[in-house]
Amino acid sequence: MVPDVVASGLSVLFCGINPGLMTAATGHHFARPGNRFWPVLHLSGFTPRQLAPAEQEELLSYGLGITNVVARATARADELSAQEYRDGGRLLTAKVERLRPRWLAVVGVTAYRTAFGEPKARIGPQERTIGGTRVWALPNPSGLNAHWTAATMAAEYGRLRAAASGDDGAGLPC
Repeated sequence: MVPDVVASGLSVLFCGINPGLMTAATGHHFARPGNRFWPVLHLSGFTPRQLAPAEQEELLSYGLGITNVVARATARADELSAQEYRDGGRLLTAKVERLRPRWLAVVGVTAYRTAFGEPKARIGPQERTIGGTRVWALPNPSGLNAHWTAATMAAEYGRLRAAASGDDGAGLPC
């Protein structure tokens, strides 16, 4: 099991789908070399420099954290069952209620749809809240997600960063 990087009252709690095999082996989130999470986090302005997976604890100093919807490691997210996603969504809800981040950012809209029973959800801020926590669905940074480039992902992550820092109204539903 890969430990969460969390604390109470974070600005943004990023939530991956589940650990990949490299992440499980190293204990560091988004550890696979082709994963674009760390570069996109920096490009979007969340971190002042690109962190390495082994530096994940540094996220806490920026008010950020990481968890997963499902704890079980797999080679690919499509190896998970719909029931695992739903069970993970319930556990994630309880974690968010306990930690109370300002934003929960689910990194993968398909995972969000299944875990929370919202089949029509799209990338961006969601209507759903968990207590006082707002929810944002972000594109999955996996190298397998060819629909998004690092630049287009960084723009979407940047919208969340602006909303989380109160720079503009990007966090308001349309």
